[in-house]
Amino acid sequence: MKKIAYFSLTAALFSFVLFSGCKNTGKSGEEKGQSDTTATEQKEQMAEKTEAGVPPNTLTPEEETDGWVLLFDGKTPDGWRGYGKDHFPSGWEVVDGTLHCKGSGRGEAGGKEGGDIIYAKRKFKDFDLKLEWKISPGGNSGIFYLARETDKPIWTNAPEMQVLDNERHPDAKLGKDGNRQAGALYDLIPAKPQTAKPAGEWNQVEIIVYRGTVIHKMNGETVLEYHLWTPEWDSLVAQSKFPKYNPDWANVAEEGYIGLQDHGDDVWYRNIKIKDLSK
Repeated sequence: MKKIAYFSLTAALFSFVLFSGCKNTGKSGEEKGQSDTTATEQKEQMAEKTEAGVPPNTLTPEEETDGWVLLFDGKTPDGWRGYGKDHFPSGWEVVDGTLHCKGSGRGEAGGKEGGDIIYAKRKFKDFDLKLEWKISPGGNSGIFYLARETDKPIWTNAPEMQVLDNERHPDAKLGKDGNRQAGALYDLIPAKPQTAKPAGEWNQVEIIVYRGTVIHKMNGETVLEYHLWTPEWDSLVAQSKFPKYNPDWANVAEEGYIGLQDHGDDVWYRNIKIKDLSK
């Protein structure tokens, strides 16, 4: 009887230890998955906030030393106004550190008080311009440079880097060889390779203008290069839609404004900075 009692007690103790060692004292699989997802989202948000090691709309000490200046501080529209206007239009707003064009849903017809905007504090001749853009699903916008301010729309005299949702907007399939897709010199030269990110994601772009040579970069890659005021340039423009609206379109200004387009769709811009290369 004593041996049987001893054996029973030993078996009970072994079962208790085995159960305790296998017991799940952590979160369930579902809870753990939610925790991992939350951590991933937090890391992504933190990465966006500290892109390039600094918050959006700020310059690194190296950039400041190198001569870069901000055209947008992320807080106010200081320096920006409507093209052909003396004020900043209500169709645009500063929100969450961005210049946001409030979509009207009416395309080029626009809203009641929208319109393209320009950085009006000064004109630029030779420069390196960097900025980021994010387009809404099906959206269209553009970045103008070397623009004149006249009584006609800005696109009738200024080159434009296209901003577009390539997947949804019809412009992506119009024009020639993709020359109306994101990053393109609109209606003139396609962006190759095509490196635009989907709607809702930030794209980093760069436009370099130096003594007639123009380079477009998108998300770290050079996507096109051309040369103003050459016979090749004149021939290219002659085959586009622009001479119909301005016979002198090819004679792009040597110095002009930086502009952002209101095409009736939601679009966001930030980290707008420029380095003057004419000094």
